Amino acid sequence: MSGTPRLRTAALLTAAAAVLTLAGCSSSGGGSGDAQAGFVSGNGGLDTVPLSARKPAPAIGGNDLEGKPIALSDYKGEVVVVNIWGSWCSPCRAEAKGLEQVYEKYKSQGVQFVGINTRDTDPTNAKRFEDVNGISYPSIYDPDGTQILKFPKGSLNPQSIPTTMVIDRQGRLAARAMKGLTPDELTTLVAPIVAEKQ
Repeated sequence: MSGTPRLRTAALLTAAAAVLTLAGCSSSGGGSGDAQAGFVSGNGGLDTVPLSARKPAPAIGGNDLEGKPIALSDYKGEVVVVNIWGSWCSPCRAEAKGLEQVYEKYKSQGVQFVGINTRDTDPTNAKRFEDVNGISYPSIYDPDGTQILKFPKGSLNPQSIPTTMVIDRQGRLAARAMKGLTPDELTTLVAPIVAEKQ
């Protein structure tokens, strides 16, 4: 008889942990260190950094999903949109085709998209995700989050997946969204940075 309440408690704790894990996948809340990274809260969780407060993006790199080397420094002088995603993440699936749509719209204007795939223990799942969603830009395979942790404190919450960062042509962190994005929301982040004079 005494085992039944313990089993119920264990089941409730397991369910609560699962809910928190799923909430982390789609969390749109900002971290408490935002001021350190210079982000100014915008509308609907779309945050920007004023030109005078921008800090250099970290040296992110690794292998893509095919095992080929890739680094943000490969795209020096371009606006780089970095999307942190996992094939297991529902908001990532919801935004994927819209990301590709905006990439196609801006790639001729010196804009490169780079994904960072995280928490997928097998790259096969990540490749399948890209095939299903028609993703044509590369992704760094980062199953343990090593590359994500290189971002400065306050620039993103590692529990917020998806997160999208925009890096300006000078290699500085310029904008961020810690939630799944619609094509219109992503355009709102990208367009002003593309329009900036070098």
